Amino acid sequence: MTAATRLAGGAPLETTLDVTDPGDWLALDAAVREAAWFRQAPKPHGYPSLPLPADLDGFDESQLALALCHRNGRVREGAVSRAVRYPRLLPLVVVRSADWAGPVREAARQVLHETLDADSAVRVAPLLLRVGRRERGAFGTELLGRVLRGAPQEHVALLFADPDRNVRRFAYRLAVDGGLLGPAELARAAVGDRDSVVQDVCATAALSALGDAEGAYEEDVYEEVLSALLSARNPRTRSAGVTGLRRAGRPGRAEPYLTDRSALVRACARYVVRQHGVDPADWYRRRCATADTPGARPGPPPGAVIGLAECGDRADAELLRPLLTHPDALVRARAVAGLRTLDCVDPRRIRPLLDDPSAHVVREAVTALLPGAADLPSDWLAERTGPGHPRHVRLGAFRLLDAGGGIAALRAAVALLEDQEVKLRTWAGQSVQRWHPSPDLWGRNCGEVGELLDRSRHLFSDYVLSRRKWEAGLRG
Repeated sequence: MTAATRLAGGAPLETTLDVTDPGDWLALDAAVREAAWFRQAPKPHGYPSLPLPADLDGFDESQLALALCHRNGRVREGAVSRAVRYPRLLPLVVVRSADWAGPVREAARQVLHETLDADSAVRVAPLLLRVGRRERGAFGTELLGRVLRGAPQEHVALLFADPDRNVRRFAYRLAVDGGLLGPAELARAAVGDRDSVVQDVCATAALSALGDAEGAYEEDVYEEVLSALLSARNPRTRSAGVTGLRRAGRPGRAEPYLTDRSALVRACARYVVRQHGVDPADWYRRRCATADTPGARPGPPPGAVIGLAECGDRADAELLRPLLTHPDALVRARAVAGLRTLDCVDPRRIRPLLDDPSAHVVREAVTALLPGAADLPSDWLAERTGPGHPRHVRLGAFRLLDAGGGIAALRAAVALLEDQEVKLRTWAGQSVQRWHPSPDLWGRNCGEVGELLDRSRHLFSDYVLSRRKWEAGLRG
């Protein structure tokens, strides 16, 4: 509203909004409709008069900007044809190309069709794409594509660094369709861009370009593409590089990725090595069963532990159970996750890990124990929710108590309602609010249930509190 008010007062366009920000133009368009910005004489019945299209001939840039956003369609239509005198108003013509009024929309599209060139298209590309998501905005996106397809490559390249990810997605798709980038450039883009869609588009295109042109590229191009993709931080891009090793005839290089931190990358590596005659399950078994090598990192890589569970069978649990006491916390965590994947969780072996110094291990242990939470000793868990235990232990123990339900869950939650730990206090309040007595609790421990609910009455309305008591068998 401030920008519209200042424009109505005669302020120059460049001092009222950021002309490079699509959001500012859209905000101006919406704000102008909130009030009448032109000198108007009141008509009978309280309706203000509106400027006629002929009045627009004498408007300056600021006034014409307001007219382009006016609530009256005839004013907007008249302003569109006059906007060609002021190139900086092109963004508002873009907005009008998706106008709900047909005559306004057609006039704006005609102006864009006649005036939009490669330079101006790059300048308004972010706005064209944002308006393109509107119900009538497809014209702008299609026109942008037509203009840039016939433009020199450097115009499209300017959009690769745009902060708007939708602009980068559009530009890279345009570059891929037009063959503007080679495989190595696409691979570097896949690694360097932070948007997952751009990463997928460029990585897929890089590998496709190598595969579609057998023998057309030198060996160093293959190496550059694969090395770039394999070094990517994003797992999807890294997995594309691993899959590309098979097409490049280098499946042996996929073995190190069998222990990758990403499940997706590990799965792709298993696919590649199988084509090379290697059984990934046996490969994992050897690493999980190998004794520690002096001077090397003790035990198997964490990725080998979970990898064995992903492609092994229940008999492999015997290799994973000894790793529950491994000195490396990540190996312990992956061993718990592996046993859960194999459906071989023994609560007696997993329970001690709730006291593990590693929060990662405790989280995995809690996840493994959740299906049988009701069978765990509630007193043992409640003791671990006390302030004498580490935060991650307290959170894990309470999560299991809450999942187990019953009066033990209510007792533990009420005890934590005033705890110093914010997360525990919040979880406790939510637990009390969703607590309901189980059928076997009806009429039992009525006195304690009533006392606990009274201590947490600030969490309920009077009706809900009485309803909870009634469900537990309490009267009155």
